[in-house]
This record gives sequence, structure tokens and C-alpha cells, in this order.
Amino acid sequence: MNELITFPISKLQSLLSDREVSPSEIASAYLERIEAVDPTVQAYITVTPGVAEEDAKAALNRLKDGGTAPLTGIPLGIKDLICTKGTRTTCASRMLENFVPPYNATVMDMLNSQGAVMLGKLNMDEFAMGSSTENSAFMKTRNPWDTKRIPGGSSGGSAAAVAAGECPASLGSDTGGSIRQPASHCGVVGMKPTYGRVSRFGLVAFASSLDQIGPLTRDVTDCAILLEAISGHDPRDSTSADMPVPCYRDALKEGLKGMVVGVPSEYFVKGLDPDVENVVQKGIEYLEKQGASIREVSLPHTEYAVAAYYIIAPAEASSNLSRYDGVKYGHRSSNYANLMEMYQSTRSEGFGDEVKRRIMIGTYCLSAGYYDAYYKKASQVRTLIMQDFKKVFQETGCHVLATPVAPTPAFGIGDKTGDPLQMYLSDIFTIPVNLAGLPALSVPCGFSKDNLPIGLQLVADHFQEETLLQAAYNVELMAGCCNKLPEIK
Repeated sequence: MNELITFPISKLQSLLSDREVSPSEIASAYLERIEAVDPTVQAYITVTPGVAEEDAKAALNRLKDGGTAPLTGIPLGIKDLICTKGTRTTCASRMLENFVPPYNATVMDMLNSQGAVMLGKLNMDEFAMGSSTENSAFMKTRNPWDTKRIPGGSSGGSAAAVAAGECPASLGSDTGGSIRQPASHCGVVGMKPTYGRVSRFGLVAFASSLDQIGPLTRDVTDCAILLEAISGHDPRDSTSADMPVPCYRDALKEGLKGMVVGVPSEYFVKGLDPDVENVVQKGIEYLEKQGASIREVSLPHTEYAVAAYYIIAPAEASSNLSRYDGVKYGHRSSNYANLMEMYQSTRSEGFGDEVKRRIMIGTYCLSAGYYDAYYKKASQVRTLIMQDFKKVFQETGCHVLATPVAPTPAFGIGDKTGDPLQMYLSDIFTIPVNLAGLPALSVPCGFSKDNLPIGLQLVADHFQEETLLQAAYNVELMAGCCNKLPEIK
């Protein structure tokens, strides 16, 4: 195994700046790794060696000219719902199997402006609808720590690729936990930034009021580097926040004296796996040992979050996915006699079962006579959940909240596919954060008795990513779980 694939971005940066290694050598090491292990892990839908070669040459020229940036020459994997000009973007769906975007997402333009290298597009649950990456139309991604288990979802490919050494970092998207949950299951760092911190232009929409692009990395330092690279105002995204982007690496200091960490009682409920509870409690102890004070707090409307989310998200999905009708782009059925049959056949053939389920739920919730009873009521519950968080941050003095990421470690492939409700409950601890638009991350904190990674979720107030990263950095120093590559069998 080439040693280069074991290094975090921060180490690769120094090797590149000292001319000890070239961007092409790093890219080649990762492409070889993908060839060796991806037939087992199945993290990539599309591998792009040609693009990687061109990007690496451009990065080398930048290095020679002295015009470098933090990601110059750094290879990355991209979740396959982020538009990449000239490279197909499938959303892991038959509907977009052959779709090649004519433009880049804003985050891709930002990465390109820094001279990053794209290795390929990563597998996911179809249209980001799922918690296990079993809903992809093309393959089931496997957890590198135990290939009989799921990597989490919907950004399962993004998390698994980083964990397996198939890229040093990746981009995912998080609508209800889709970065943090797979990060926890795969033993990597995954952050959902504040809603509006990162542009959504060019992100194929699932639920527009919830979606947010974020980084998955080996460690917290790399998370800070990648987050800074993709953050900032974008006039092409009406929800993008016009706020300055700090240097996130400056927040990574040892010691948490003066920081108050809240522990919500509602997150430690019956049914929480004992291994998860033990590791999370250990993570809270790490925060305390680094100088933070711990305080029990309450988020009383937490129990309604999953129900509210599974009305709001499908309703928005129903609206967003209505564009896939076989007319302008994407799949078109060849089996129809008139326009209505063309619509029906196209959507029946192009969408998988879970996507159809959510479209039907969402369409029902938005239909005449039911809007007030469902979508309006769920939106009111969402406001109550937002107020819970606001009260905790403003009235109790808490800077960060510490919670589990998922109720259990990674479960077996196929264990929950027959029970959608059980699958939906996989996101019970992550969904409230999306409803409130807050930043949150998962940092590796320990392992289960079966040697499966378990993450600690940290949540901060709006645009307090620096506080979040500082807390996570101190957990990382104590836990020592980052930058470990599993043995893939």
C-alpha cells in the first residue's frame, strides 16, 4: 500500500510545498487504491482518471508559479448529486444515469479555483433519500470496517471512500443527517455547516430548505481546511448567507476552558445501543477533561422531529422531483402512446422504490384539503424545534451540545430494507439539526465491541463553526481515533 494514501490533507500540503511529491504522484496513488479496493467497497459510481490527470497537471503548474492555495494538488471525491461540468452526475438514479451537466456547482468552481484534483463521483442513496446507501440504482456501498455492514447514508460513498483510503477527503450533502451519520459509521469526520454557509447552486435538490453541502475528512484539521474552501456567499443561491468566512484552522487550539457543553436529556433514550451510549459518554468526559463544563439541558420537542421531517422533506422532494418528466433531460421511457403515458412510464422506470414512496407521501401532504393538516402543522413543529435550540444557546450559556449521532453502530446490509420506519429512525438524533438550520459534526470517538466506529455529534449555534471545530479538535486529541485505515476484507 502506497504510504501517500495514509496522509491527511495537512501532511500532503507540506509534501507538495516542499516538492517532495507531485500532484500526479498523489493522484496516481489514490487511483491505484481505488482500483485495488473499490470492487469490494463500491464507493465510486464514476472514476475520472482523465480529469484527475488534467487537474494534477494544472496543479503542478500552479505550484511552479507559486500561486498555491490550501487544496492545490489535493485529490477529492465528490458525491454524485453535485454538478460537475463534463462529468456525469447521476444522483445514483436511473432517471439521470446518462446526465452530463453543462455547468459546475459553485463548490466545484471554488475547488477548481484552488487547484484541487477530482478523482470521481461517489455513490449515494438515490436522490439522497436513504440512511444506508442501499437505495442506489447501481450498487450497494459497503462499510470498510466490516463489508457486511452499511456505511450509512445518504453520503455513504463519500464516507466509505475516505475511510477506505480511496480519497483523503470528499464532499457530501446533509438533509437529515446524511453527512454525520455515515461519518460516524465509517470513523471519519463529517460536518453539516449552517444552512446558507455553503452555496447550494448546482446541488441537485432533494429538500431545498434542509439540504446543505459539507466535508468528510480524515481529521478535524482537514475538515477546517475543506470547509473554508467551499464556504462563502454566492449570488446564484438565494439562500446563501452574505457573511465573512473565518480562517477555521485558527480555531483548532488545545483546551476548552470557559466552554459550556450542553447534554440534551432527550437524546439519551430507551433503545440507544449500550456501545453508543458508552462511547458518547466517554466523548463528553473528554470535553470535560479538556476544560469544558458540562450541563444537562432539555430540547422538549425533539420527539416530534422525525414526524415533522418526514412531512417537510417528502413535500419538498415531491415539488423538486416533478421536473423529471422525460421532456427536457434525463431518462425518457420508450413505452408510451401519449403524453400522459410518457410521464407515467418515465417516472415509473426512472425512480426507485424509496424515491417513489417519498414523492407519494409528499404529494399527499401538499394536496388540497391536507396541506394545513400536514405540511403547515409540520412547519409549526419545526418552529418549536428551532426555538428549543435558540433557548438552549441563548439562555443556558451553552456553546456546544454533545449527543449521539445514530442509535446504533453500523447495521447489517439488508437488515432494515423491509422496514422503512426503522430506517427513518436511524436519523432520529441528526434530523432536529437540519430542521433548525444549525451546524453540526460527527467526530470519531471510539469503537463498539465489534470494532465498529462510533462518532460523537457536536452541535453549535448558527454560524458558530469555529466553536464546533475547536470542541471537535479537543475530542480528537483525547480519543485518538482519526486517521486509522481499516483492513478491508
